[in-house]
Amino acid sequence: MKNIIYSPGEPAGIGPDLIIKLSLSKLWNKIGVPIITIGDKDLFEARAKLLNKKVEIIKIDDLSKAKKNQNGAIQIFELIKCNNIEPGVLDTSNAEYVLKNLNFAIKACISNKSDALVTGPISKENIISIKKNFTGHTEYIKQITRSDDVLMMLASEKLRVALATTHIPLKKVAKTINEKLIINKVKILNKDLKKKFGIKKPSIKILGLNPHAGENGKIGSEEQDIIIPAIKKLRKSKIDVSLPMSADTAFSGKHLNETDAYFGMYHDQVLPVLKAISFGESINITLGVPIIRTSVDHGVALDIAGSNNSDTSSLELAFESANNLIK
Repeated sequence: MKNIIYSPGEPAGIGPDLIIKLSLSKLWNKIGVPIITIGDKDLFEARAKLLNKKVEIIKIDDLSKAKKNQNGAIQIFELIKCNNIEPGVLDTSNAEYVLKNLNFAIKACISNKSDALVTGPISKENIISIKKNFTGHTEYIKQITRSDDVLMMLASEKLRVALATTHIPLKKVAKTINEKLIINKVKILNKDLKKKFGIKKPSIKILGLNPHAGENGKIGSEEQDIIIPAIKKLRKSKIDVSLPMSADTAFSGKHLNETDAYFGMYHDQVLPVLKAISFGESINITLGVPIIRTSVDHGVALDIAGSNNSDTSSLELAFESANNLIK
């Protein structure tokens, strides 16, 4: 039996709200496999009451016993109780709850490769209180799955972007990128665009690190010393990659239409473009790991948790994508 496992993330945020609202939507019955939420039953009952949503919270004790989704019903696997179920305010005592739920969900998907993982937003601030080297879902999934490398890609119907580096300070980016890193991550991108998205010969645009892609060394040497040598080796492997492009022109209409994915050097080089074009309509996909994982493209939104102001669009897309990928 195939399942989609939902790890809602930070309990004070909108992760619980989104699944409650989604269970009352038309999409719920269209998802072809059972959805199992990992969390505290009391949390979801309290949040549904706060949202004034009539949903049935069904506790299950075995993932293999999950049933087809019924409108207005959420299947919960309760691993650990949540210390504080109130929305809107972070509580460090909930960090263990979040991490244990995520850890269980990842390992469940490792055990049953037919399953897929969908993750809600987490608070890195909270998790760092008990796990100081935690940098995000992507790196944690790499660690738990013992993968050689991992790639963060965000995607919408209009644009796909992947990252050479993720959540690190900008001053560390130039020291982190190297020829091997670029080659490994672009190979993951090319492979999974073929395997998971059915693109026979992906066209990948690679961005330069510096303004104007370095202008032949006038504004930095990384393009000439690192990125171009990596591109030459990738091309020898029959991967369709561009020479380093300036980020200020790479996303023009002509380039967008002929590009399957962009490979950026750092987080804020590509994500502002994606979110300007597709905010709420894009998802985060982890590539290079032996499980299927999709996620929302937004944060915990503490200011609207427990209200009816949260938008389920990104989570809907994450579930639809997970459902398509496990087919």
